[in-house]
Amino acid sequence: MEFSSKFIENAVNEISNLPGIGKKSALSLVLFLLKQPESQSLNLANAISQMRLKVNFCKKCHNISDSDICEICANPRRDESIICVVEDIRDVMAIEKTSSFNGLYHVLGGKISPVDGIGPDDLNISSLVEKVKNNKISEVIFALGTTMEGDTTNFYIYRQGSDYNITTSTIARGISVGDDLEYADEITLGRSITDRIPFEKSLKG
Repeated sequence: MEFSSKFIENAVNEISNLPGIGKKSALSLVLFLLKQPESQSLNLANAISQMRLKVNFCKKCHNISDSDICEICANPRRDESIICVVEDIRDVMAIEKTSSFNGLYHVLGGKISPVDGIGPDDLNISSLVEKVKNNKISEVIFALGTTMEGDTTNFYIYRQGSDYNITTSTIARGISVGDDLEYADEITLGRSITDRIPFEKSLKG
């Protein structure tokens, strides 16, 4: 692809690095921005810059936050004795939309996947075990997607916490196997959390 401007070429190359965007789509976006008022492009650039520089990960749950502790962890009305374990921040958003859960979260940052070279040490698992060990946690809810990797991760964490006197449960299988939480409708997801089952039963099933 030949460019008459080095600046256009640089912009296209950077945008095409985003997932799901090829060079042609990137060029269309660049040309669109070029036709808009200068303020629109500058506002976009500033928003991305501010996001990258100022967004933090919560020191307690690893959720995204504008401060060291996210709004959910800082909310005194949340039940600190119940922890919902999720894969990433999109799952937190999906569950929060249901208004069916009033505990806290723990974001793993992924799932165990040997094929992809992702092991337990690559995820936020050790901090979860420490949380269970040092805090008054009564229940840990596994809310990972119903995939082989999700089940493997659930079982690994279950074994890590087996020495502690806590209840472990998993969301009800109202969500189809292989589905991610973010794609489940709010009613189905809400019911799957409310109707959660003991994790041991999921192993037998």
